[in-house]
Amino acid sequence: MTEARPTISVVIVSRGRPQSLSLCLLGVARLVYSPYEIIVVADAAGLAAARALPFADALKLVPCDEPNISLARNRGIREAAGEIVAFIDDDAVPEPMWLERLHEAFALPGVSAVGGFVRGRNGISWQWRGRSVDCQGQAHTLAIEGLLPVLPAVPERHAVKTEGTNMAVRRSVLAKLGGFDPAFRFFLDETDLNFRLAEQGHRTALAPAAEVHHAYGPSDLRRGDRAVRDLSAVGQSSMVFLRRHASPETHADRLSKIRLEQNKRLLQQMVDGLIEPRDVRRLLGTLEQGFEAGLAMALPHLTPLPPPASPFLPFQSLTTGEHRVISGRYWRVRAIRREAETLAQAGHVVSVYVFSRTFLFHSLRFKKPGIWWQRGGLWGRSERRLSLRQFNFFAKRVQIECQRVASARWR
Repeated sequence: MTEARPTISVVIVSRGRPQSLSLCLLGVARLVYSPYEIIVVADAAGLAAARALPFADALKLVPCDEPNISLARNRGIREAAGEIVAFIDDDAVPEPMWLERLHEAFALPGVSAVGGFVRGRNGISWQWRGRSVDCQGQAHTLAIEGLLPVLPAVPERHAVKTEGTNMAVRRSVLAKLGGFDPAFRFFLDETDLNFRLAEQGHRTALAPAAEVHHAYGPSDLRRGDRAVRDLSAVGQSSMVFLRRHASPETHADRLSKIRLEQNKRLLQQMVDGLIEPRDVRRLLGTLEQGFEAGLAMALPHLTPLPPPASPFLPFQSLTTGEHRVISGRYWRVRAIRREAETLAQAGHVVSVYVFSRTFLFHSLRFKKPGIWWQRGGLWGRSERRLSLRQFNFFAKRVQIECQRVASARWR
């Protein structure tokens, strides 16, 4: 008799990005795991996009139009009936084995939370991997080797850091802690939770093979190209984090460092042509406004969350979990696309590799109806750790790329 697997609730918060949400949901609907449910907490446009999907009746839809990601996540937790609650952003897509790899990490002794790794907008380079965070909210790199789940050792007064777009926590633990702190409407929201978990003695594991692709969608605070629009939320959350976790005598020094960090960030964006020189002073002014708002804010007292408001709604994954690989030259793109669509519609996990006879760097995209599409030069680089030139025959290069993604994409 096989042991029952834990139920998992996937919570997706969305505001102002209905198209991104639709793609995210298509990826979440094709996860190789059972049993799981899908909860969408969104504004009117997001809920309309979710209702337009063919599997809308199998989703839990929760209205929320307030610009506060912590509050929205808490509404998702209240509807979550799974033993574990996993979080992903609406501008991200999970690899098919995402929940399976998170679940494996919960088997480590005493684990209450798990974080996965995040790839950036080209689908290959790492955006975030293993990190810890100190009581001032500063992140520090952790050296994580291999693909197996680990319980990292971190310095005193540090916590294992997870990313809000790729993390999972036992619901019972979340409820006892009061969920996310609504004082963090954006930025450091999951970091505050990480620190509270550590302070209560809960253990957090990292699962390198639990991968999510994060595209940095546009919002009120940044454009789609990551150009800054407003730093008030960064300033406010930074101040709130210091008030929650750091000694008062350390605040001034940390705030000075944040000013320097953001100034450097803005100057680089100016050099890159993303913002105008006149924008730098204005944006730094919004940072100061955020500091002031965070200092003046009355911090809420977090109380335990109630039991689930609705029963578990199991989602029947659109994929069988069977993996198919299609590869070819760039001039066969149309035929490859037709074959890939047919296989994806039949429920297969489909990986496509289209190579040109060049040294072009590789990129990877998740495309409708459920295709992982990688393209680039036959001799070009995929991961940065690899040589700039990969002198391989076509079949060998396909094999190398399949092995690179194997743990995240199929059993």
